[in-house]
Amino acid sequence: MILIYTHKITPRVRYIFRHILSRILLIPVSFTSKIEDFVAHDGPKISYTKMPLGNEFFIKSNELLFEQGVNDLEISMQKWDDIPCFFATNARSAIPFDIFAASFYLITRYEEYLPHVKDHHGRYIATQSLAFKYRFLEKPVVDIWAFKLLKILQEKFPNYTFKKRTYKFISTIDVDNAFAYKHKNLIRTFGGFFKDLIQLKLGEVWSRLIVLLNFKNDPFDTFQKLLRLKKDLKVPTIFFFLIGNYTSFDTNVSASKKKFRLLIKDIVDYAPVGLHPSYFSSQDASIIKKEKERLENITNMPVVRSRQHYLRFNLPETYQILIDLEIQEDYSMGYASHIGFRASTCTPFYFYDLDFEIQTPLKIFPFALMDTTLNDYMKLTPKQSLGKIKELKDEVKAVNGTFITLFHNESLSDYLRWKGWKRLYESMIKIATS
Repeated sequence: MILIYTHKITPRVRYIFRHILSRILLIPVSFTSKIEDFVAHDGPKISYTKMPLGNEFFIKSNELLFEQGVNDLEISMQKWDDIPCFFATNARSAIPFDIFAASFYLITRYEEYLPHVKDHHGRYIATQSLAFKYRFLEKPVVDIWAFKLLKILQEKFPNYTFKKRTYKFISTIDVDNAFAYKHKNLIRTFGGFFKDLIQLKLGEVWSRLIVLLNFKNDPFDTFQKLLRLKKDLKVPTIFFFLIGNYTSFDTNVSASKKKFRLLIKDIVDYAPVGLHPSYFSSQDASIIKKEKERLENITNMPVVRSRQHYLRFNLPETYQILIDLEIQEDYSMGYASHIGFRASTCTPFYFYDLDFEIQTPLKIFPFALMDTTLNDYMKLTPKQSLGKIKELKDEVKAVNGTFITLFHNESLSDYLRWKGWKRLYESMIKIATS
């Protein structure tokens, strides 16, 4: 256990010290604001304040963890060896910047509370982020900082036994369209035929016809392969089902269709299942509540996991809705347009609500990459994508973090825009687990 002294123990201080020291470095912590208790403590200890009390391990504090609300902060970047950092300290500090304030700024997504321009889907734009501007979006810098701090702590406290966490991999699958052609209503089926005919997509007309006549399996029905890979390669896999009402952005099979319900029931026997709240749900509690109840009626078990469709969420409103609906885990923390670490960490963390200044019970699982980002946004080939996947996996493995990927059942179909991508998912898993 490490004792932390600070002149004022705030919710922000408790939150970020526990994330850095306890969740990343597996070091138990306790806090005191009494100098006499700190001086009397004969074990490892850190002072976090404006001036050192003596020759102890001291980190000069930035004001951020003692403030409330959100202010437009001036960020001046520097380097800690070769790693970007900010909130500089002074020569008496054990490290050249306030690791705790900087980590708090990144993990809470502080910058997303500030005025910003949204994209055409109403999402925070990756290129506005500090991580993109200073080229560390593809590095989990919070974890990298933590492990650099660990080395210094080991030198300072050589008799203390430090534990080591293990690398983890989680595969997540979004089911936006369980089937390409099957189990759609007549209006959608005939509408699809006529649209393809008008656009002279004769190959798709033919594919649709032979699938509907049961001469060929639906190309998006890749679930048995996903479950087989999960079993054979022993990969933790979570499926997120979109079961909202039909809109131009929510085009899955209706949740009233028996075959779709049976698919979900079948999946839940082999893997955890979560909710994929529909496009317009991010600021409407009634929509998420309705869809959560709909999924619970199918699975006959509580829904505790969620990922927003199109990754549309607004801080803190969307997360506040999820908390009110007793969702325990969210997997939306990432960008559609860019790979990397939106919250600059590869460690699951609890959402800190800057509106109410509290750590909430909602646990955020940040993902590192998405198949549609590689294909649609970055325009990479499958081979180029594997190179990027390996780079990100190596970054996570270096800090024994949690590597989370986001794929869709469609990307295993080898159909339409996914032509040539059929083997990528299996290759990705082998890289991630090697």
